[in-house]
Amino acid sequence: MTAAVHNLATPDLALARYKTILAGIAALILTIGLARFAYTPLLPEMRAHAGLSAQAGGWLAAINYMGYIAGALVASSIADLERKFVFYRAGLIVGALSTAAMGLTQDIYLWGVLRFIAGLAGAAGLLISSGLVLNWLMRHGFKPELGLHFGGLGVGVAISGLAAVAMAGALDWSAQWLTLGALCCVFFLPAWGWMPRPQPAHGQSGAAFIPPPPPSRRWTMWMVAAYGCAGVGFVVSATFIVAIIGRLPLPPGSGPWVWVLVGVSAAPSCFLWDRVQRGVGAFPALLAAYALQIASVLLSALFDGMAANLLGAALFGVTFVGIVSLTLTLIGRRFPANPAKAMARLTLSYGAAQILAPVAAGQMAAQTGDYRGALYLAAAALTIGMACLLAAQRAEMAAAAP
Repeated sequence: MTAAVHNLATPDLALARYKTILAGIAALILTIGLARFAYTPLLPEMRAHAGLSAQAGGWLAAINYMGYIAGALVASSIADLERKFVFYRAGLIVGALSTAAMGLTQDIYLWGVLRFIAGLAGAAGLLISSGLVLNWLMRHGFKPELGLHFGGLGVGVAISGLAAVAMAGALDWSAQWLTLGALCCVFFLPAWGWMPRPQPAHGQSGAAFIPPPPPSRRWTMWMVAAYGCAGVGFVVSATFIVAIIGRLPLPPGSGPWVWVLVGVSAAPSCFLWDRVQRGVGAFPALLAAYALQIASVLLSALFDGMAANLLGAALFGVTFVGIVSLTLTLIGRRFPANPAKAMARLTLSYGAAQILAPVAAGQMAAQTGDYRGALYLAAAALTIGMACLLAAQRAEMAAAAP
């Protein structure tokens, strides 16, 4: 009997598997969906009633991305699994506190500090929790698939959008941040209590697990480049999607609902991409996800109709989580001894794109008066990313040929 079959036949271990995955989902909802992404639907309220200018709002978004990159650097520098676990738990604490504290001040500099801290928490929640979940699954003989885990990204986006819709008109901007901080506590408990401490990978017999040799440096460089291109495609759409929809003849206050649409589309997409990956392989699945995201961008760039733009928003939700899930799972499998460290290295290029691309896209929008140039930039970057994926696939095949 195989280890995986034996594990699935053990009720206690099956329950532990679900609790571990739910802990990871809760961590993503807290640190990404609320601490990091709730800023998007709350930004209009802060600009209208908290004295936040458009320029300052952009800087706060950039500072949040800087915090995310700093967190990725920390994650990539930590080799000890126990220290990673401490960083993970610290991210849960500061993610909840920094969210609530946004409603306690109107000082732009304090806001900047809090958004930077929220970025750190986002890196801990995404990178470290993913590595911890993958580490546990591999140690216990389960399939090293993170599709269910990464569903927390979409659920978190949907929850932040639904919360913004529910609070609009009933609470001022300050009370909305405080309410989101309280909501973080709901997800803090399972994320803290159900995530098991990491242990060195072992087989079922107790013998030390010997990981396969890591991929070539060339393969890793192509993957880093491809993921950076995906970061450009993600951040342009994520930054401007509400503004783009705002040009359409929709009722006032529709922006948060568009964000909900993105999250609702993203939440089940991981199951879809897991199935696609099982059927065709990781690289063909990734290429399909990039191609569909290009389609989502071009729908918004080429058409002014409401249906085309809403379809583009839904496709964006389906694909951006799929690209993250497929890429980080692929990297984790190739570097099983320390998956979080390898994931963090790729995330540095993804995060750098999220700082540089909005600046270029914003300048293009200011010069042209619309967002088409920015969207074409995103489509071009994703096309280059597909070329990088093909190069990585060829490098992997060449390494395996002998």
